[in-house]
Formats: sequence, structure tokens, C-alpha cells
Amino acid sequence: MPSIHLLGIICLLFSCSKNAMPPDSVRTEDALYFPDQESEIWATTSMGELNWNTPAALDLYDYLSENRTRAFIILHKGKIVTEKYWGENIQKTGPFDKNSQWYWASAGKTLTAFLTGLAQQQKLLNINDKTSNYLGKNWTSMPIEKENQITIRHQLTMTTGLDFTTDDNTCTTSDCLNYKVDPGTQWFYHNAPYTLLAAVLSSASKQSYNEFTTQQLRSKIGMDGQWRSHKNNVVYWSTARSAARFGLLLLSKGKWGDDDIMTDTAFLAAMTTPSQDLNPSYGFLTWLNGQSAIVLPGQTTVIQQTLAEAAPSDLFAAMGKNGQFINVVPGQDLVIVRMGEAPANDLVPLIFHNEMWKKIHAVIQK
Repeated sequence: MPSIHLLGIICLLFSCSKNAMPPDSVRTEDALYFPDQESEIWATTSMGELNWNTPAALDLYDYLSENRTRAFIILHKGKIVTEKYWGENIQKTGPFDKNSQWYWASAGKTLTAFLTGLAQQQKLLNINDKTSNYLGKNWTSMPIEKENQITIRHQLTMTTGLDFTTDDNTCTTSDCLNYKVDPGTQWFYHNAPYTLLAAVLSSASKQSYNEFTTQQLRSKIGMDGQWRSHKNNVVYWSTARSAARFGLLLLSKGKWGDDDIMTDTAFLAAMTTPSQDLNPSYGFLTWLNGQSAIVLPGQTTVIQQTLAEAAPSDLFAAMGKNGQFINVVPGQDLVIVRMGEAPANDLVPLIFHNEMWKKIHAVIQK
């Protein structure tokens, strides 16, 4: 009898130790797959293996093709489930494929937010620092006491208070940057203060923006992109696979295999949750689903709707003009990338995004 009791106690202790695993622990069978940064090899899994509705994918592909999509990728736990390309290469050198680059448009904002978090992690800056610490005095045309109220956090949350009612709210010269309201009191999708984050990061790191991005990410996770100047903007270009790599990095909460890329968990949490009360559907330069209200790009009015009704409520996304999307769905271990031309003439084509998710939902439902 004592031996039986001892065996029971041992079993109970073993069971308790398993159940006491931290919530963030990942069992081997649940681990994410990460492609090697130096190789084109990327493991795949099939819709059939995932018990997805394979016939429904044809309707999804037709919809994407009809809406001028160039590239579409779905990752599940890091593995490629589907990868499709349409059309000609932008340089007209042949078909658009996995080696072709495309612009991220405002989806690059989320990349900038992540890079800002890395700069803070390395103590190159603090997001509560005033922006003038890095851009110098008189980077705006505001009175100095007003200018000094603007912080990097305000740039990350679209709450600088700068006047967006100008002929060109992408203009970053000081004469275009005027006082409207105190920072933190109004949300507006204002490109100019966002774009100036590139200069903030360059100043803080003593590197060009491309050099800083390469050092922090390209050399670590295999992203092949680069920032290019376009009028007043700085726009990221890469292959669809590089966009998927970045999405996978976000899905893994800043880890790449055994490497901890982002260890500032507080920053990452703030980036992917409501960052202010004015627009609950916006984190740090990142769109959030599942919230009760949203302020749309180009608008000032709060409306009572979510980002994408058809998408999972825990989705967060890098989103840009002409339908550049990097969708991350933590609860389903999904990363979904769409690149292409304009399905609608919106700063962020939310209707197209929601319709795309209706088609995706038909595929991934069990």
C-alpha cells in the first residue's frame, strides 16, 4: 500500500508541474516555424492537413485577382499554407513572383513602430522624450513651449496636435507644421509627423534609416527590403515573403526562433493594444480589430464599428493605401499578407479588407 500511495504522490506532483507551466510556454508540437534568414526554403503545410475548406479557396483567389492583387500569402504557425502571385513585375522584367518587390505604403508604419521599440530597448531613446531632442529646435513653426510638448509617443499614436488642414499633410518642412490643438487631445491620421520618425531614429542611432533597419531586422530575420524616398514620404519596399517574415515576428511576440529580437514586452503590448482613448482601434501605428469604435483615416469623427467585422476580433494589422495588408491573428496562429494595386481609392481600403476576410473565413472554418 505505501508504494501505491508513493506512486500516486509522484504522479500528482508530475501532473501539477506540467499544469504549472507559464502561460507563455510553448510545447514542442505547438512551436512556431521560422524560415532560415539565409535561405529561400520555407516549410509548407496544406489546407487539407489543417482541415480547411479547400474548395472555398478558389472563390478567395478569384476575388483577389479581380481586385488587382499582386501577392497573397497565408502562414499558419509560420508555415506557408498558400502563396499566390498575379500580374507583371513593377519593373516590367517578367511575372510578379516571390522575388518581386512591392511597396508597403502605410503598412510600413507598423514596421517603424517596431523599430522605435527596438531603439528604446537599446536605450537610444525613450518614447516619452520630446521630439525636439532628436529633430532640434524649431522643427515646427509652433511656439517653442508648444513644440516641446510633442513627444515620440504622440508621433506613434497620431496625436501630435499638429494642423492637418493644410494643402499637403505629408509635408514635413517646418512651415507645414503648425499648431492646431495640444498634443494628446485629438487623433488624426497625419502622415507628416509619422514620416519624421525616420529622422528621429536616424538621429538617435547615428545611422541612416536603412542602415538601422538592416542592422536591427534584415540581418536577423532575413527581410530583404529597403526604405525609398517618395515625394515627402519614406516608403518601405520588399518581397511579400519579407512582409510575411515581419508578420511572423509580430505573431511570435518579438522572437525569431531562439533569438529574442524585441524584449521590451511593455512596448510590444502597447503597440498592439489601444494606445489612447481617442481612437481605440489604433495602437502604436498599428490597426486593431475587436474594438467598439474607430476613427477612420482622413476623418475626425468616432464611429461605432470595428475595424473588420468579418475578421477575428484579436486581429491586429499593418495596413496601407491600395490594400497593403499584414494581418496577424494570434488566436489562430495566422499571418496573412496581401500586396497589390488599388481595389478602392481609400487611404486604407477597409471595405475591401473586410470582404477579403469574408472569403478567408469561408476557407479557414472547420
